[in-house]
Amino acid sequence: MERKRKPISRLRGLMSLLESITFNKAGLVPAIAQDAESGRVLMMAWMNEEAVEQTLATGFAHYYSRSRQKQWKKGESSGHVQQVVEIYLDCDGDTLLLKIKQTGPACHTNRESCFYQQQQDEKWVNIEEPIK
Repeated sequence: MERKRKPISRLRGLMSLLESITFNKAGLVPAIAQDAESGRVLMMAWMNEEAVEQTLATGFAHYYSRSRQKQWKKGESSGHVQQVVEIYLDCDGDTLLLKIKQTGPACHTNRESCFYQQQQDEKWVNIEEPIK
């Protein structure tokens, strides 16, 4: 099967976007996923260049797993996908913000957000229960 080729202008635009991102020595950039409607921060994950390309191409968040050393689409096994609404690059060019529409819980603990532990005095308190 022959792959469709991207128009040269689209490739140039993609290269320009990628060149603006400062990846760390491991070739990764942190990506913060934020609910596009509520503004709540849902999770932080790492992206490599391929994950950024796949996210831009498909409109769904793709990340790089440092522990598994592989690319993954958020929700590929759980069905809890993240449709990307907007992407922002911070002032230093070294962090991405993805405003997303989340399907199901964002956290692998089955919570809406990975940020469910709040500092209260000298301890971390769970402020959100897993979704049943």
